[in-house]
Amino acid sequence: QVQLVESGGGLVQAGGSLRLSCAASGRTFSGYTIGWFRQAPGKEREFVAGISRSRVTWYADSVAARFTITRDNAQNTVYLQMNSLKPEDTALYHCATSIASITSSEPMYDQWGQGTQVTVSS
Repeated sequence: QVQLVESGGGLVQAGGSLRLSCAASGRTFSGYTIGWFRQAPGKEREFVAGISRSRVTWYADSVAARFTITRDNAQNTVYLQMNSLKPEDTALYHCATSIASITSSEPMYDQWGQGTQVTVSS
């Protein structure tokens, strides 16, 4: 079992940047694929970015040119660097674990954090 805690959200103007952190407890953190998802009010949760055990990364098309996901296994932390933020990026951002190698499918992720709110003003 891994417990996940997200942080780094906040209010930022359009064009600004934020770095989200996903801190994990548990010695097996390095064995998981980690994904970031987001859910805006009135919308379904959607995949944002993922990083595999071997640090392969993949992104939703809407963020691929602006967001970067990295992991530091020594710190048991995954980061999501978000640049050139847009009002449509406003959402509650969650990280989650998966035993799958590379997946954007929400049902493949089984351990979730509580989320951190990102609000982008225009």
